[in-house]
Amino acid sequence: MRVAQVSKFGGPEVLVTAEAAEPVAGDGEVVIEVAYVDTIFVETQVRSGWGGEFFPVEPPYVTGSGVAGMVREVGAGVDPGWLGRRVASSEGFTGGSAERVARAVATLTAVPDEVSLRDAAALVTDSITALGLVELTAVKPGERVLILGASGGMGTLAVQLAHARDAQVVAVARGERKLALVRELGADATVDGADENWPERAREVLGAAGADVVLDGVGGAFGARALPLVADGGRLSLHGAPTGDFADIDPAQAERRGITVYGIGEMQFGPQDQLRLREAAYEEAAAGRLRPVVGEAFPLDRAAEAHAAIEGRALVGKVLLEV
Repeated sequence: MRVAQVSKFGGPEVLVTAEAAEPVAGDGEVVIEVAYVDTIFVETQVRSGWGGEFFPVEPPYVTGSGVAGMVREVGAGVDPGWLGRRVASSEGFTGGSAERVARAVATLTAVPDEVSLRDAAALVTDSITALGLVELTAVKPGERVLILGASGGMGTLAVQLAHARDAQVVAVARGERKLALVRELGADATVDGADENWPERAREVLGAAGADVVLDGVGGAFGARALPLVADGGRLSLHGAPTGDFADIDPAQAERRGITVYGIGEMQFGPQDQLRLREAAYEEAAAGRLRPVVGEAFPLDRAAEAHAAIEGRALVGKVLLEV
């Protein structure tokens, strides 16, 4: 079967189509006929050689983790009722970009009839992060929530979820096309991140008190500039690193101002929480209250183009692979 394999660390061109052995469902496993594969920015960073302390993989490896598709085979100890069901699964860091994958039945989430497999794949990973962040930071009605990187796959979900909690959402994205999207999704105000003075623009919108919650999906020096925008006693999540690293803030300043800071460690949700959050997201999507934004779905054989598109940041929302 075909897989998208990272042949060595490097640019998108190292992601090539290769042949791999057919998976077999072991005890407690199923084989999924994959329809769509989720892609997230951190996968492009791992492919380039970044983040070995967080993602211990060595080439050659098959990229991708989150998948949506149909169960075609069940292993010993698995309820035969899973056969033919539409499911989504995310497990580990690798192995998903393939025509078929073997996954533990414990990782499966049934996809409601009202949710397409394309949307299920777009939600399989980012919905866990977005819902988990909104829960972790305890966003409340009337609070001011500043979201950096609001037009990405996770950011677009965070905008909708914070809006659904009746928060006042201020979204930071680059360019009018992306700003228009996040306004459509529920942002009460927007700030163009391409403006060097974006923190000043955000301050004008937020007011002197600042934001009760800041969700930084960008990281680096850009994300670090958000610390002064957090209200005293507020909450700050530093979960994003598409700039190359997580935001480096002054912890003493945060402590002095009573700001609770959440890092990538708090984003490592356990298996049960992952299933709970993903199921909740699918229920919201089935009810029409949560809409994933898919910028483009590339064929599996064009996985390198998909990674280049993610790194180029021109597309809004998610980039998927279509098998």
